[in-house]
Amino acid sequence: MRLALIVEYEGTAYSGFQYQIDSPTVQEQLEQSITALTGEEIRVAAAGRTDSGVHALGQVVAFDTDTRHSTTTVLRAMNHWLPDDIAVKAAYRVAANFDPRRDAISRVYRYTVSTSSVRSPLRRRTTALVRERLDTGRMKKAAKLFEGVHDFALFGGPLEDPSASTVRQVFSARVRNRDEEIVIEVAGSAFLPRQVRRMAGALID
Repeated sequence: MRLALIVEYEGTAYSGFQYQIDSPTVQEQLEQSITALTGEEIRVAAAGRTDSGVHALGQVVAFDTDTRHSTTTVLRAMNHWLPDDIAVKAAYRVAANFDPRRDAISRVYRYTVSTSSVRSPLRRRTTALVRERLDTGRMKKAAKLFEGVHDFALFGGPLEDPSASTVRQVFSARVRNRDEEIVIEVAGSAFLPRQVRRMAGALID
């Protein structure tokens, strides 16, 4: 059967989601927990990759397995084997042809900037401290320029296939104030490597 998982993780300790031979990744931890539960060597497919240090609230992954465990048992057992900074929030049985990347309707990235004059030890892994005064009015106007279908080559990192298209569609790009924070949120069909991180940096600049 094919299972889909909703995964949350605090990505500070990992070199992104995708498996790497010489660096710890979220994918590696998930696959090890599946092996511990089922005895199977399984490669999971994800809705997207994340850069080093990125966190996730709802990353979707899927895999095929011969296990007869219920989805409730899979969820509980995987969370038993996973480290404290990764958790399976939900598990579902899905169609055999379900593809978390191709079937995704949209993806949302959120960058949070602290505008406090003093750093916050509790938020140091989830916010970027910028002490300079930021003009959120100009940031909001600039963010709107990202919306639509554009060639984002100048914002993207290297692609595995150099000939692949760098055109992407951004559904929305919003900037909002929240207490002593500025939240940059971008939704789109898909993104280039490092694209949203560089978009957020451009807005801050």
